[in-house]
Amino acid sequence: MISGIFHQGSGLGDQLMRYITVRTLAEEKGFEWSMVGRKNFKGAFFVGLNFGKEPPKIGVHYYNPTLNTFGGNLPIEPEIYFSNFIEKDIRDEFGNDIRSYDPEINFIEDNTLIDGCFEDEKYWGHNLGNIRKWLGVEPLEMPDDLCVIGFRGGEYATVLDLFLPKEYWDEARKLMIQRHPGMRFEVHTDDPEMAKKFFPIFPIVQGIDVNWRSVRYAKHLIISNSAFYIIPSLIGEAQDIIAPRYWARRNTKKWARPACYYKDKRITYI
Repeated sequence: MISGIFHQGSGLGDQLMRYITVRTLAEEKGFEWSMVGRKNFKGAFFVGLNFGKEPPKIGVHYYNPTLNTFGGNLPIEPEIYFSNFIEKDIRDEFGNDIRSYDPEINFIEDNTLIDGCFEDEKYWGHNLGNIRKWLGVEPLEMPDDLCVIGFRGGEYATVLDLFLPKEYWDEARKLMIQRHPGMRFEVHTDDPEMAKKFFPIFPIVQGIDVNWRSVRYAKHLIISNSAFYIIPSLIGEAQDIIAPRYWARRNTKKWARPACYYKDKRITYI
């Protein structure tokens, strides 16, 4: 059995990337699979996940990303264990997180827990057909003339290199209207107060369930640089997706996270 883990501090997007990576890998290697920390899953009330088998109660090794080495027993809940793989925390000379696909994942053995940031589509992008079935949610009927804007505020607004400026959203809406005259816009966000400053005349919708489902079933999308929005975009119904070039560092024009370049032909990066 191989296992993944839902950390309490992870957002829904990060949690789902862990899930689809573990399940895809298990399927390809013929292993049973399980998810640890199930009570931490943030989408339990609207995403019908199969968590797999009950995880084994073993406590072996863990990887410390600060020391870049393996250590002894984890000083956490006994049902949460680590083994001999974790995606590495890799940074350049400027401190930018440049982690990407790690081929070592293909060599893990049975009875291993994998823990890492699996944003690179090389882990799961070839399996989107199955992922659509795994991430079951109640469908939404979305009008053809409605563009959903996925606006990320919250802690993003405190990081100048990360938070997308008004210029990005204005350029994206202009491009969408050029392609589809008469398009209407609706903003789905975790931060309605900040969203109102950027989009004072558009409807603002807050709610993790309706936000995620709307992105999945919308025909047209403008999204922010957030894992929350990319998964439903890639498995969704959108015909036209606009996303920020350079992803996490559009403001400095540097691909600090090259793993976040997704090759879907529906996506236009600006």
